[in-house]
Amino acid sequence: MCGIVAYIGHRQAYPVILKGLKRLEYRGYDSAGVALVNHGLHVYKKKGKVADLEENLVGKNLQGTIGIGHTRWATHGEPSDRNSHPHTSTNGKLAMVHNGIIENYAPLKQELLNKGYTFSSDTDTEVLLKFIEDIQLNNECGLEEAVRIALRRIVGAYVIVIVDQDHPDTLIAARKGSPLVIGIGKGEHFLASDASPIVEYTKEVVYVNDYEVAIIRPDELILKNLGNERQTPFITKLDIELAAIEKGGYDHFMIKEIHEQPHTIQDCLRGRLDPAAGTITMAGVENHLQQLINAPRIIMVACGTSWHAGLVAEYVFEELCRIPVEVEYASEFRYRNPIIHKGDVIIAISQSGETADTLVAIDRAKEQGATIFGIVNAVGSSIARLSHAGAYTHAGPEIGVASTKAFTAQLAVLTMMALKVAAAKGTIDVKRYQHLCAELAAIPEKVALVLQKAADVKKIAARYKDARDFLYLGRGYNFPVALEGALKLKEISYIHAEGYPAAEMKHGPIALVDDQLPVVFVATKDSYHEKIVSNIQEIKARKGIVLAITSESDEVIPAMADDVFAVPEADEIVAPMLSVIPLQLLSYYVGVAKGFDVDKPRNLAKSVTVE
Repeated sequence: MCGIVAYIGHRQAYPVILKGLKRLEYRGYDSAGVALVNHGLHVYKKKGKVADLEENLVGKNLQGTIGIGHTRWATHGEPSDRNSHPHTSTNGKLAMVHNGIIENYAPLKQELLNKGYTFSSDTDTEVLLKFIEDIQLNNECGLEEAVRIALRRIVGAYVIVIVDQDHPDTLIAARKGSPLVIGIGKGEHFLASDASPIVEYTKEVVYVNDYEVAIIRPDELILKNLGNERQTPFITKLDIELAAIEKGGYDHFMIKEIHEQPHTIQDCLRGRLDPAAGTITMAGVENHLQQLINAPRIIMVACGTSWHAGLVAEYVFEELCRIPVEVEYASEFRYRNPIIHKGDVIIAISQSGETADTLVAIDRAKEQGATIFGIVNAVGSSIARLSHAGAYTHAGPEIGVASTKAFTAQLAVLTMMALKVAAAKGTIDVKRYQHLCAELAAIPEKVALVLQKAADVKKIAARYKDARDFLYLGRGYNFPVALEGALKLKEISYIHAEGYPAAEMKHGPIALVDDQLPVVFVATKDSYHEKIVSNIQEIKARKGIVLAITSESDEVIPAMADDVFAVPEADEIVAPMLSVIPLQLLSYYVGVAKGFDVDKPRNLAKSVTVE
């Protein structure tokens, strides 16, 4: 969840590291720090955001062509100056940054305490660094070898980068579970948790694999496994542009990414969906079509917003493909010893492709003979490499912590998959298939029409920004959209919000309804329309406040609701990609109206690479 940046080469390291930390701040913003080598080791760190660190470093010695940086999402130890990274060794010669969790840090710490070591922080990171230092001293070995020995005893996830003042021409890095990208320049290397700090300088990168140690010098990159065997670096070309990670005139990344959705959905469909020809081209699906057609069961594993995308896809796959689908929280699935049969298909959904729980879940399912299909946004990510096949969403970098464009892109990919499998399996007739292809192709233009009316949502948000609670209700395909709308409001505005199937409100939640509670109905026209009209009447009978997302042709619900936002007509299978847009806007505008930093909501980070 933390962000790591490092540089070695011919440039001044600090400006590169500082800019990189700002681009990675979505991964954590409890504290930040840098370590630079220039006639000694200089470490600076500060509680708060990267801007607080930058302000604190005015006038300091920031020279040096090698350095490491870190922006933190706290796990072990509260956010504070002393718990900030980088951490230093007892002799003051080593500094290290770390992303991940060392699960067996407690017994290691006790070993070191028994040897007389002292600790200046509460972090597992300092324990790991001093463990490495102890091995180096007791075994009279170099830092590289000490790192390999130490990591063979470590339980947990990590990316570490270490700088040594006695060797100012070398960085040592290692990875297991958490992501690490190395950019290759001319006589220089850039290290980061993702490609966003690197793309400005080079398009050639190496994605470090689990259990690999990297030895990086200005003109040399060596990869070894923990057994000291050389590994061949695989160089990949980045396909993102610098403009994609800038705000582009918007006030926040979140609103920029909401408004990008007509283009990101189109990019997802481009080259795959041809509604005129009635074809869907997806190599990952085609190469594993028989496994999908014959699958006795599909299990979708995901977390957060991606889990909601899986819930929508459950409806789509079961209706179109007639295959049983289960949608699982990856964090629960990995621990409960699930029953996996050979032939089961696991669809792993993740924006970052690095979600720790999802990675472990699919790794275990793979061991049991399941086919793994990954749906991710980040090219070269761990889930993409672990899967048998998959599909990229092509949504581009998503910087805002609250996911928006990734959700609609995931829905687009999952819908295309279901249509392709259904057509091959013969569970959908040609007329319905062609109709749905046309409906899906029309979504980008319809999303653009919704976004043209964003100012209407802003007015609604201003009226309800001071509400203490929200209830979100939907039926069928719109039930997961209600869950997603509630999640967005919680994430961005810190208002308590709950999502439920509309029919379930009578089984408890209706007790909350009074004249102060806004109830958001996701009520586009579908096969449940008459039922949800009845649910709205039940809320109004108890003086509840009704906000409704409806279809443009609906004349019934607007006459009942206190506030209405209409979206274009669409088949119920693709309608979630429209009905979610005003809910994203509502959460954004409420958060802004309350004066919160919507790109960096408290306690959250973008890529959850730890448990």
